[in-house]
Amino acid sequence: MATLSRPPAILGAPARLAALRLLDAVLRRGEPLESALTAATRHIHGPDRGLAHAIAAEVLRRLPDLDALIDSVTERALPDDAKARMALRIALVQVLVLGTPQHAAISTALPLVEGGPRKLVHGVFSAIMKSGVLLPEVPALPAPVEYRWDAAWGGEVADAAARAIAAPPPLDVTLADWSSTAQWAERLGGISLAPGHVRIADHASVVDMPGYKDGAWWVQDLAATIPARIIGTGPEGGEGTAIDLCAAPGGKTLQLVAQGWHVAAVDSSQARIKRLRENLYRTHSKAEVVHGDALLWSPAAPVDALLIDAPCSATGIFRRHPDVLHRVRPSVIAEMAAVQARILARAADWVKPGGTLVYATCSLEPAEGEVQLDAFLSARSDYAIDAPDAAMLPPGIPVSDRGYVRTLPGMLEAEGGCDGFFVARLRRAA
Repeated sequence: MATLSRPPAILGAPARLAALRLLDAVLRRGEPLESALTAATRHIHGPDRGLAHAIAAEVLRRLPDLDALIDSVTERALPDDAKARMALRIALVQVLVLGTPQHAAISTALPLVEGGPRKLVHGVFSAIMKSGVLLPEVPALPAPVEYRWDAAWGGEVADAAARAIAAPPPLDVTLADWSSTAQWAERLGGISLAPGHVRIADHASVVDMPGYKDGAWWVQDLAATIPARIIGTGPEGGEGTAIDLCAAPGGKTLQLVAQGWHVAAVDSSQARIKRLRENLYRTHSKAEVVHGDALLWSPAAPVDALLIDAPCSATGIFRRHPDVLHRVRPSVIAEMAAVQARILARAADWVKPGGTLVYATCSLEPAEGEVQLDAFLSARSDYAIDAPDAAMLPPGIPVSDRGYVRTLPGMLEAEGGCDGFFVARLRRAA
């Protein structure tokens, strides 16, 4: 693509240019949307920054359907990375999803193709608007993703995933004090789907919500609470030791601390560790924070419990981060699976005999879950699956016949759904 650095002069256009930069970062360079946000929005602030993010995210939710509209009125298909196609995606999603007036959408999109086919963009946009066509209620998944998930989980799950990307999911929070679940559900105007959990459909800015600054809760998807839930409470006497590996930003660390464990929270990213420390401070929680690479660092002594929240493709969080649908390819999944195998093989020796290892990934790919578990158990006869009691899980999320937990699109759909996760609790032989 041509350079994206020239600032437009039309009112409202800087936010659209930032959205274009975000889409270019995700679709051409394979960067996560959130990681690209700072650089792409460096020239704008406040509401414009939020608008740029919203435009880019909604384009990524609806990309196949937006492209089908564009292709329906063009004699020759525009290249996928052409600025004309990008500008049309940005203009159309504003009108058809975000409710922007047509004149504002096209007037702020045309500067994105300055020096290019402005008449083409205007003509295609006008033709689509005159047709009165709307985007489908249920978005289409990108074809490679639909094929992969249909093959892994079946058509019903793939269909549920398509329904799940239609809109951002509700906000889930985890409470530091589970005994106050009912009170916080009422105070936050939400519902609880499990002890220590509240789900809020409509909410103000997170930092302005009751209890946030006091550290009464933290943001965490319901499925993401399962790994720490099934580790359970620390041994009586408060001397249980646990490692949260790849811990930042710290939701699972905070859970383990609240459950009575002495926790070493390990992560390789200084930036993410900063967020971990901030979350510990805000929630008045104490844990040992370690800056270390899981493939290089080792604990001084074995521990009672080890939670490996392994680096992964993160395809399970597609509802909140639709960029994963477009930038995660089979090569990325294979690369992540190889890293996971190395971490598992190394860290398994850190668990005391008779201790617990929980392996988790926020991925919908069997290679990062079921296949990974089978390979590990084949190599480590001193470990076996330790199926959790169903009472430890949120109602509606089952334990599989083999004893692990797999959350999928469609589960708890009527209540707002949950992220895709694989979680296995293992016991080391005494």
